[in-house]
Amino acid sequence: MISGKNMQTHFEQEQDAYHLSMVEQNTCVVAVDEGESNKIVGVVLAGAQVPSDLENHRLMADKYGKFYKFMSEIEMEVNIFKRHGVSRVLYSHITAVERSMRGRGLGTRLTTAAMEVGRTMGFPLFVAYCTSFYSARQKQALGMKCIHAVAYADYKNERGEVVFEPPAPHTHVRYMMGIL
Repeated sequence: MISGKNMQTHFEQEQDAYHLSMVEQNTCVVAVDEGESNKIVGVVLAGAQVPSDLENHRLMADKYGKFYKFMSEIEMEVNIFKRHGVSRVLYSHITAVERSMRGRGLGTRLTTAAMEVGRTMGFPLFVAYCTSFYSARQKQALGMKCIHAVAYADYKNERGEVVFEPPAPHTHVRYMMGIL
């Protein structure tokens, strides 16, 4: 508890608001199983990102924890806006497919649809962090390029200890970019 607030609930509410802001941009795609009363079985949450978001994310990173700090550091280092001279990109925040539906190409179809949404809306680039080997492989198969990678083993705290140790084959965070 901080200032009488449950911080977990507070952060969840902030994250929910952030995710809903993407939905409101009409940049997200969803897959439903029509055979199961339109049950949602997959989603890509994507939204516009502009240069000022880099600083906003950096400022928020300490509040959200180690993983957000790690992602913000990568985002600042890449600086996609300066690197490619663009004023906005479509950022794929989350791709999720229900476990029972995995291995059928649904994530690929959802990502392809999200890229088409971006193309239609005039975004020059589609970007994504891939924290999993499999998500990076999927994005690469769609023509996206890894423009920056950081090995989890190289990201250490102030005591020199590795902060994140996911199981193999998840060895790197990759910043992927596709031209729309």
